[in-house]
Amino acid sequence: MYTAKENRYEMMKYNRCGRSGLLLPTVSLGLWHNFGDTSNYYNMVSLCTTAFDNGITHFDLANNYGPEAGAAERNFGKILKEYLLPYRDELIISTKAGYDMWPGPYGDHGSRKYLIASLDQSLKRMGLDYVDIFYHHRPDPDTPLEETMLALADIVRAGKALYVGLSNYDGNRLEQATAILEDLRVPFIINQNRYNILDRTIEKNGLKETSKKLGKGIICFSPLAQGMLTDRYFNGIPADSRVKTDGRFLKKDQISEDKIANLKKMNEIASDRGQTLAEMALAWCLKDDAITSVIIGASKTAQILDNIKAANNTVFTDEELKAIDKLI
Repeated sequence: MYTAKENRYEMMKYNRCGRSGLLLPTVSLGLWHNFGDTSNYYNMVSLCTTAFDNGITHFDLANNYGPEAGAAERNFGKILKEYLLPYRDELIISTKAGYDMWPGPYGDHGSRKYLIASLDQSLKRMGLDYVDIFYHHRPDPDTPLEETMLALADIVRAGKALYVGLSNYDGNRLEQATAILEDLRVPFIINQNRYNILDRTIEKNGLKETSKKLGKGIICFSPLAQGMLTDRYFNGIPADSRVKTDGRFLKKDQISEDKIANLKKMNEIASDRGQTLAEMALAWCLKDDAITSVIIGASKTAQILDNIKAANNTVFTDEELKAIDKLI
């Protein structure tokens, strides 16, 4: 029988999510990779219990995480039932809908039918009555924004989610959505977007600035740029790299000799700070109060423990920031 460590909350810093009452750990665990049916179940258990033992209370999923789609939620539901259920009120569990999930015209995008049906399926897979945060996973230009936002409102009113979030929206779309959700009195508190040293899209499309202005939190996915912001590619592409095993999100042509040379220089900056490149990359995301949390992925428990260290040193000098900027 699993019993969580008594000192788990001493291991982690918690940030307020925008102007809401919810606190999130600076480091959250994402189940995008390594929780599908091709992964070892007992390793999944070790990842989740190690995370919780070290103060990670937030577990982030989506309807189509796998493989196969839905497998991550189903496997997490089993872990929850067998290990974490006594701690349910100490957990933040989030899921999303917005990408392709099942065949036909009703299993994708942002319609009311899709979002409500998808969440019902997610709750069944995880064995839950509600999730803490439910996201629309991506903007849908072909569905009226009012329809999507009203679906999120009704999901909260039905007791199926405590809070709602938006993922992959830009600043302009965020502002429009916020106006609708505030009129509907919905607890919309968070945006989930890709953000890392190498990808600063949310600074260019207004999402970061607008979120702060509106009092919404931001949680970053891919803070390590699918492994590029580690030492993993310093000596070539490993056989088990996502470049070779997947290739959808990190492509071989992104890992050029010039890019690796700059990443090695970035690693020297990290070393001077007493950090690994990965730790510095996570710390860089967390360096200002616009960012509530970073979502890490892990295949080994040691990676979780290493990543948690990043929250201990998030202060950068101007010289360090300028040196990093020159290398992107």
